[in-house]
Amino acid sequence: MSNIKSRLIIMNFLQFAVWGAYLTCVGQFLGRVGLGNYISWFYVAQGVVSIFMPAIMGIIADKYVQPQRLLGLSHLLAGGFMLVAAYFGIQATELAALNAGNPDYIANIWPIFIPYVISVAFYMPTIALSNTVAFGTLSRAGLDFVKAFPPIRTLGTIGFIASMWLVNSLSFGLAENAQFTYMQLIICGILGVILGVYSFSLPECPLAESDTKKSLAERLGLDAFVLFRSKTMAMFFIFSMLLGVSLQITNGYATSYINSFRSISEDWFASNPTMLVSISQISEALCILMTAFFLRRFGIKNVMLIAMFAWVLRFGLFGVGTTTTTIGIVALIASCLVYGVAFDFFNVSGAMFVQQEAPSSMQGSAQGLFMLMTNGIGASVGTYIAGKVVDHFCTWEGGYLVSRPEFAGNGWASTWFIFAGYALVVALAFMVLFRYKHDPNKITDINH
Repeated sequence: MSNIKSRLIIMNFLQFAVWGAYLTCVGQFLGRVGLGNYISWFYVAQGVVSIFMPAIMGIIADKYVQPQRLLGLSHLLAGGFMLVAAYFGIQATELAALNAGNPDYIANIWPIFIPYVISVAFYMPTIALSNTVAFGTLSRAGLDFVKAFPPIRTLGTIGFIASMWLVNSLSFGLAENAQFTYMQLIICGILGVILGVYSFSLPECPLAESDTKKSLAERLGLDAFVLFRSKTMAMFFIFSMLLGVSLQITNGYATSYINSFRSISEDWFASNPTMLVSISQISEALCILMTAFFLRRFGIKNVMLIAMFAWVLRFGLFGVGTTTTTIGIVALIASCLVYGVAFDFFNVSGAMFVQQEAPSSMQGSAQGLFMLMTNGIGASVGTYIAGKVVDHFCTWEGGYLVSRPEFAGNGWASTWFIFAGYALVVALAFMVLFRYKHDPNKITDINH
């Protein structure tokens, strides 16, 4: 393996390890410091900044600051502000302990929330920036990035999983593992700072020289909205947004749900929810290898439809899952396994649909619009609504997010079945309304 590939592997490993430290378990910490009702706010913030920050940083990387330097600066700022959030998390933990049993105590969200949002605002653009650095570095080294990049990107998912296992397994001297405490924010911040420093050592990525002047709308990717003039493209982007509603729901609430069984049973699964949920990321890493076959065999529309029905299973299996019975544990594991199909099949097939159908002059803008509709607008709206649904059926008691008494212990099941019902309606509507004929000659080999 070349030195270039090794260095990019380290970059990608750390890139997603930063995210994996808190993305699926920050709700556990928030619930224990009295901020459980604000979990959705933290995920909504991620979606909101994903709407505009990547485009802004992309403009800077195109014209003013070399991508690897901007990557380093962004990670230093993101890591630094996450450490500030962790500092206030320590204070929130102490205040929660002092006011334990006090029904009038109301935790203050803003000291943690504000630096957290700033941190996420600088982190989200780094996903695209790291890809820019990798593609440019591989190309300048004379390597085919279409072949070389997938294994490098896979190490990113492994970094995400490794980080999840770390916060699940180590307590760092505290009473509970990092998945339940402010230590997850400290780990995230430290990893971010390390990657920030490391990024400055990466090979230079010279600024691209272009005689073509682009308008601000073009640089922000807003020119891609003209694609809505096409009925097929408009339907695709609308359904991308509708499916995007589902993307962050389980990231926000899956571990809190699994951990809620710990209030009635001290079994391994209830005590290690982050480890259990990491099966989802393992499935994601494996399912990416299946997409080429499914795309050739069934076509883009059917693969996207498979992903939508997989989301129905993802939520439905959580609804019947439990850590107290063998069948319930199997259902939870199956839900995590199906996540790979739900996530990968739509994202890969959707990106390929955009690549094939959008004019070559706005490929980048069209892909950006796809991400905006799914991870930006869709995920933000979905997480906000999910928070309202969860708060209606569930409540925080003794550090656990449990079903409200008035729902006779079925609050969580009702919540997941509502999400499953929504995903089913979207899938059926997509099946009927989205018209797209499969042309096997247009399916490119994503593995080569």
